[in-house]
Amino acid sequence: MWSLYEHKQPELAESFYNSVFCRLFDRSYFNNQHIFVKPSSAIDHLDMDDPVYSTYYPDDQSLPDIFRHVFKNLKLNRPWTDLERDIQLVVNKFEPYTVSDDKPTPHRRVEVVSSLFFRNKAAYIVGRVIVGVQTHPFVIPILISDDFKLYVDTIITEPDDIALIFSFTRAYFMVYTNVPAGLVSFLEAILPTRTRADIYTSIGFQKQGKTLFYRQFLHHLTHSSDKLIIAPGIKGMVMSVFTLPSYPHVFKVIKDHFAPPKKSDRKTVKQKYQMVKVHDRVGRMADTLEFSHVAFPIERFSDDLLEELKRTIASSISIEDDFVIIRHLYIERKMVPFNIYLDHSDEDMLEKSVISYGNAIKEMITANIFPGDMLLKNFGVTRQGRVIFYDYDEICHMTEIKIRAIPKARSAEEEMSPEPWFHIDEDDFFPEQFEYFVINHPKVRKLFLKHHDDLLLPSYWKKIQSDIIAKKRHDIFPYEQSLRFCNQSPGRYPETKGLLTAP
Repeated sequence: MWSLYEHKQPELAESFYNSVFCRLFDRSYFNNQHIFVKPSSAIDHLDMDDPVYSTYYPDDQSLPDIFRHVFKNLKLNRPWTDLERDIQLVVNKFEPYTVSDDKPTPHRRVEVVSSLFFRNKAAYIVGRVIVGVQTHPFVIPILISDDFKLYVDTIITEPDDIALIFSFTRAYFMVYTNVPAGLVSFLEAILPTRTRADIYTSIGFQKQGKTLFYRQFLHHLTHSSDKLIIAPGIKGMVMSVFTLPSYPHVFKVIKDHFAPPKKSDRKTVKQKYQMVKVHDRVGRMADTLEFSHVAFPIERFSDDLLEELKRTIASSISIEDDFVIIRHLYIERKMVPFNIYLDHSDEDMLEKSVISYGNAIKEMITANIFPGDMLLKNFGVTRQGRVIFYDYDEICHMTEIKIRAIPKARSAEEEMSPEPWFHIDEDDFFPEQFEYFVINHPKVRKLFLKHHDDLLLPSYWKKIQSDIIAKKRHDIFPYEQSLRFCNQSPGRYPETKGLLTAP
């Protein structure tokens, strides 16, 4: 433990040690005498000698000079389309915060993370402007134009918009840092709705995110008394799902047997979840945390849940002393199931959620993910009203399906037949059936046809599929189209075409 004292990443070292120890020894040793159930190192000021961010003072130099230094210090190799134009657009955003004509000027500074955050086609500058006691966070996306020059696409300043960029529904960032704890502390100040576990995970330190998540869960168990229950909603055929009413996550365990027509198996389901983990989730697929040999106090289980688990996942659980041991489970963020959300929505909420539902499907298929089972119950709604997919047992790549139009019936008998009059292969998909089998809720159907009738056309799906095969990648931005500078200053800015949708 003393060797961690001068370590720049002691929390990661502890997680690594825990992983190795737990692979080698029986779980009876999983306590603080043998592993780091509790942290052993103070990490709040590890970056004192190696700051993760640079600080600039508007009293010493003008805002344009500050952001000129920020952009040039990135040391990017490509030329800029018009750097002075971009600097002025950024400065225009912050001048109202930093200029005061009729009041004494408060203490002001600009803090910018020293490393860029990379994801997909964009690099992001992350920072904050501090004026007195007020903090104004910002994220600046940098893109590459068609002529391979750099430009600032927009500047994001609203906390909810910034939270979406760091959402659990998106791929992890790639960012270089010698002191992860220092970077997480900086991000924690500008992401008040995200836990430290969420932030470690979002910047690629998923193992550390799991460590902190488990510590937070143990803390929650200690400070709560409610029972684990069967999760509300329609029961799935592949997963047994349970939750703690006071806890913002659900626990999912693969069932021993799948009811027809499911033909999958445990190994395949695990592969599907791993596929989502490493894929670009484009803001529409929930991230999962995967755990093995998790011990829950048996007194925290409701009778109905314990009976249900004994019946559905008998091979995955055991009872030892006063604990229920679950051999393998997934943990996801709790969301309101979309079908339940619809029952409690007013007209405005209903329309927005149906738009988001269609956008979710469009963005997933554009990213080469075919959702498979697109029933409303397999989607959830986040606190920001975004519709998110969370049932992965039938997903596959878009390139693996055969998109077909329904053949015309050759007779009245065929048309009225309850069974298909044409041959259907396992990988066939008929978009026209969407209208009758997926969106059979009357109000949803009407709104879906108003906003997303193109999803009923085989030609739409085939075009997406052909673009993927041709390696033509559509742009799906983690912020609204209206925020982009190219829409605020038409003709003066590069236009990056792609699939752009509202949250």
